[in-house]
Parts: sequence; C-alpha cells; structure tokens
Amino acid sequence: MSDADHMAHALSLGRRGLGRVWPNPAVGCVLVRDGRVVGRGVTQPGGRPHAERVALDQAGEAAQGATAYVTLEPCAHHGQTPPCAAALVQAGVSRVVTALEDPDTRVSGRGHARLREAGLNVTTGVLADVARWDQAGFLSRVVRRRPMVTLKLATSLDGRIATASGESRWITGPEARRAVHAMRLNHDAVLVGGGTARADDPRLTVREMGPVRQPVRIIVSQRLILPEEGELARSVDEGPLWLIHGDGAAEERRAFWAGRGARLIEAPVSRGQVCPTEMLNALATEGVTRVFCEGGGSLAASLLEAGLVDRIALFSAGLFLGAEGHPGLGALGIDRLADAPRYRLKQHRRIGADVLSLWSL
Repeated sequence: MSDADHMAHALSLGRRGLGRVWPNPAVGCVLVRDGRVVGRGVTQPGGRPHAERVALDQAGEAAQGATAYVTLEPCAHHGQTPPCAAALVQAGVSRVVTALEDPDTRVSGRGHARLREAGLNVTTGVLADVARWDQAGFLSRVVRRRPMVTLKLATSLDGRIATASGESRWITGPEARRAVHAMRLNHDAVLVGGGTARADDPRLTVREMGPVRQPVRIIVSQRLILPEEGELARSVDEGPLWLIHGDGAAEERRAFWAGRGARLIEAPVSRGQVCPTEMLNALATEGVTRVFCEGGGSLAASLLEAGLVDRIALFSAGLFLGAEGHPGLGALGIDRLADAPRYRLKQHRRIGADVLSLWSL
C-alpha cells in the first residue's frame, strides 16, 4: 500500500474524534511495519491522550522501525501530556509521514524539526487537502480566532421553513432528521437564535445514537427572553447549555438560567443584536472549533452577511409552501448578484425522501 493509502486510513480514524476532542484537533495515527499495521490511534474524548500515544501503546515493541502516518504534525511542546514528537523518537519509529503542519505557534514546524534532528525520515503534505477539510475547525480557531461554522437549513423547494401559520414540523422526513443528529455529533456545539428557541423550544441534543458526548447547546438571545418552563430548562443536565446575551439582559433572567446550570456569556451588541463576530471570537476563546447553526432566519442572515458561514448543509423537501410561507433566511440587504455570498457544491445525495446538498466557500 502507498503512503496515500495509509494516510487515508489515518484520516478515517481522525474523523471519529470530530466534535469530541475540542479544543484539540481530531488526529488519527497509523503505525505500519513491514507492510503490516501494528498500531492505530485517534485522539481520545476530551483531547487526551493524543492519537500518537494511543497507537504507540497499542503497538508496543512493534513500533521499533515502523512508519507513523499522522494526520497533523506531532506536537513538540509540553502541555498536559509529553510531546508526541518525543514519544515517536523514543519508541524507535524510523519514519513519519504527515498530512499538515500544525499552525499552532507552540508547534508550527517544531515537531517536524525535532523528528528530523533525531534522524527520522519525515515526509509531509500527503493528502493535505483532505486533511485541511477535516481539520477546518481546528485550523480556523488557530488562524482566524473563530470556529468553523456550518449552517443547516431544512426548506421546501421554494426556500420556506414554515407555513403562513408557522407550522414547521416536519418539513423533512425522519431520515433527514437522523442525518441532522449525526451532524450535531461531529460538531462541538449546536447554535440557534432566541427566536427559534422561543418558537420551537428545541432540546438540541443528539438522540437515538446511543451514549454519546453531547455537543454544547448555544442559544443567542440578546435579552435572555427564553422559555423558562420548556425543553431547554428541563434538559440542562442532558448536555452543556451556554446562553450568549447582551449587557441589557435582566438580572433576574441571568439569575434564573445560572441557577438552572446554564453558562452565561456576555457579548457586545451591534445594530440591535449580539455581534456575530464577537460571539464567535468568544466561542473560540472557550475552545470551540466547530459550530453547527440550525437557525433561525435572523441569526443565519447575520452570520452570512458578516461572511462567517463556512459550510452549508441544505436539506430540500419535495413540497412548495408559497410566498406566504416563512423564508429560511432573514433580510441580507443584497441589491446586486455580485454582492451575494456564493458557495461551491461539494456533495449532493438523497436522504430518504429529501435531498441533502453540502456547500462550502
């Protein structure tokens, strides 16, 4: 098998950690000796131990003389665990193949340099484009100081999310809804606006997928006007609940939600709403790398208008609701086609009776 084949194996392992290991990157590692895989590892829930350590422990003495395929440059700094570059050297690995250099200033080439200084053969850039897609959240947090944002929309064929009376459950079928739960699972956080929380009172948890590490549920509500007897309030112990609000939120509302166990994060207000850029910066500071935004229309529009949406997951159902239906997005203030954000189609597939199209910048 080629370097690309073994790296593809390591990348498939790394994806298992998406949504489970933040703020650390979801890394995969495969150890190969004499053409045989002797160790596999993925970054463990919570971010430790790292993938290289897991693979080395599995391989034991078989790591001596092996080639390590790692989806991101091994760390070279002492954090809560010893550096993985040193562990690979100590284990007697003879060659290391990586997909990407780590842009974190604590690593950024130092891991590769440390391996070469120890006499190991180092090859970089194998399946780099695939790794960049997988690591987009981690890379965004390090380089842009904000998490990657995926916007999910579930609409009729004419772009409506509810009838004129507000009925919206269910536009898409059960298969599409299950796919949404899988998408929640590989993101660190699920985000909705206060209007959606009031209208739908969603739990926003991952369900029917066995015991899983729940994503952080984030509600953006400038004044913390949220249902205090609904699903959110009743399900605080089912997964972390963060509420992002402005400085005008009433003290009694802050006290209520803090008393229920929610975490409150104050963010600056701009143009009458929580500033989307400042909000994402705050989430990055908290370690969040991947955000799955499920609406509503005003929040989605503010993120799009600010150029903060990296990917779009559009579920299209085979029905029409007409002009009187509720649109999937709020106003964007676009007068010219040239000013409209344009995305590229990455994937298109059938999900039950519906269609999922994935788009990226």
